[in-house]
Amino acid sequence: MATGDIELSGCLERVRQRDEAAARVLVERVQPLVEKLVRAHLPRNDDVEDLMQDVFLKLFSRLGQYRGQVPFEHWVSRVAVSTCVDRLRAQKRRPVTRWTDLSESEQRLVDSLAAEVPAGAPELDAWGVMEKLLAALSPAERLIISLADMEQKTIQEISELTGWNSGVVRIRAFRARQKLKSLYQELEAGRL
Repeated sequence: MATGDIELSGCLERVRQRDEAAARVLVERVQPLVEKLVRAHLPRNDDVEDLMQDVFLKLFSRLGQYRGQVPFEHWVSRVAVSTCVDRLRAQKRRPVTRWTDLSESEQRLVDSLAAEVPAGAPELDAWGVMEKLLAALSPAERLIISLADMEQKTIQEISELTGWNSGVVRIRAFRARQKLKSLYQELEAGRL
């Protein structure tokens, strides 16, 4: 066993016994690896610190599962990557539109719509704009946009849910997106 392995096993044992100094040493040792993995697997950099914290919480809560059969850094990597994948799946299930995700023209539109809201009325944000646009679609168009674009379901999954064949799903999705785009342009021009 190498000297580093002996030091690591002693540090891990002290961490398991709730030694805070050993926990800090362990975090310092693996933090560059965790940060590198999180940055590589997360599309948005604004969640890096939050996700790193989640990784460390999982590491410490699952430390009893580490048996030493693989190098500790490999085990840390698996925990970090699985945490990133879990976050990406959650983002896909519940997509969030951030202000920085909007183009400049979309930001101006949201600002102008918010300025037009009468006093005492609820504020209209990007989600409010999307709801207004979706309300102008037919129920079938809303359904296809919701399933395909918001929930990121595949053509096959949508076919199974709706009973439509894949060709119908593709055509309806295309037409609904075109109508949504047209409605957005009308909204931007102030005609909606």
